[in-house]
Amino acid sequence: MAMYFLLLLFAMSVVAASDEEPFIGVNVGTFLSDMPHPTQVVALLKAQKIQHVRLYDADQAMLIALAKTGIQVSISVPNEELLAIGQSNSTAANWVSRNVVAHYPATDIISICVGSEVLTSMPNAAKVLVNALKYIHSALVAANLDRKIKVSTPLSSSIILDSFPPSQAFFNRSLNPVLVPMLDFLQSTGSYLMLNIYPYYDYMQSNGAISLEYALFKPLPPNKEAVDSNTLLHYSNVFDAVVDAAYFAMSFINYTNIPIVVTETGWPSKGDSNEPDATLDNANTYNSNLIKHVLNSTGTPKNPGIATSTYIYELYNEDMKQGPLSEKNWGLFDENGVPIYILHLTGSGAVLANDTTNQTYCIAKDEADPKMLQAGIDWACGAGKVDCSPMLQGQPCYEPDNVIAHANYAFDTYFHQMGKSPESCDFNEMATISTSDPSHGSCVFPGSLGNNGTFSNITGASLNSTNSISSACNLHRIDLRIRDLLMVIGLIALGVVLL
Repeated sequence: MAMYFLLLLFAMSVVAASDEEPFIGVNVGTFLSDMPHPTQVVALLKAQKIQHVRLYDADQAMLIALAKTGIQVSISVPNEELLAIGQSNSTAANWVSRNVVAHYPATDIISICVGSEVLTSMPNAAKVLVNALKYIHSALVAANLDRKIKVSTPLSSSIILDSFPPSQAFFNRSLNPVLVPMLDFLQSTGSYLMLNIYPYYDYMQSNGAISLEYALFKPLPPNKEAVDSNTLLHYSNVFDAVVDAAYFAMSFINYTNIPIVVTETGWPSKGDSNEPDATLDNANTYNSNLIKHVLNSTGTPKNPGIATSTYIYELYNEDMKQGPLSEKNWGLFDENGVPIYILHLTGSGAVLANDTTNQTYCIAKDEADPKMLQAGIDWACGAGKVDCSPMLQGQPCYEPDNVIAHANYAFDTYFHQMGKSPESCDFNEMATISTSDPSHGSCVFPGSLGNNGTFSNITGASLNSTNSISSACNLHRIDLRIRDLLMVIGLIALGVVLL
């Protein structure tokens, strides 16, 4: 993924002027056997320059730790408190006084999630959901905070039936007695529909009807895109199709001006034996592509240019979650704040850089084609100007004498020469960024704690190189990304001047 999207993310997070500015946030779950202290959580958020978080409760220590950080916070009425609040205006007023008024504005609370997936997980509480929304909102009105803080409730996307084609989607009609007054409330208060979207589960339950590429936001040729036969709109990913299905479902019952915020989405990095696609690489691909998609304001086929702000599920792996192994492995970090994987958007100082150790390396992918790896080695040791002499016979990095080990050294050395820019760890998509030090024996890689990894400035190789076509294509891709980066920086600068 291109570095310029992280720069755009940082600019948007800093200069966001209205609710219409797209953002990427993260959910902070607490089902960890060794949950970090709130000050440690906030330190990680600040280190990653994460500007939006969603809490599943209104933990007092977290709200205090988030004070004066500039981080925008969505807090929640837990499901177990919903019945009491939905049956008592005074209980709702006390909740708002204790969890909102006592902390605002030092803690920048921007929304309140009243319950979570109540219609599908707590049908017995559905009858009081709208009352709970209204009571919480009334308490905000009394505190003169109703224009500052939105009130809504996260819904599971499973309430949308016949979600493809999106133009034919509709809500489960049995829920209309709750949904219609809820949408009336959202519309009258200027709030948004909160939706939890999980393409991972859509893919797993599709029996092959949904391709992995379609679920992961991977680029698809036009003939592989899904086409809505009614609108002729082309869909290249599940996320957009579900968002548009929700918009069509709302319009089907005459609600056309309620925006959508995705309160949960993500991909697990590990699963049981019957979950073969819960992998580090797929989780990385999904979340990296999601960030890019939201922040470049592509929008959806139905609403091009209108981005859907989204919270990634989630900040930490939650080892105490019940259910399959995948339930414990949705996080970007472990309980120590160590990244589970390095997002393709990694970059020094950038939002969601996802590298707290500054110990990153460029290595060959496990499934990489040996011939392509050899082409990458040839290019790095030639046009890339890498000193590959340590890989010669008798030298420290000769053993093990195989293409993967040699590619690791050549790729990582080039990566560090180029300042660890994400674009320099590509090699025709045969390389990936890792936090595991590939050094072994006396073969110490650049950036290892055993090597200060300093380099003089290296001039990028020329496209006039006589190396293989695949190497030239790789370099051409890097040059295009650099050109795009400069263009986007210019646009951001222009936007700041205009402001």
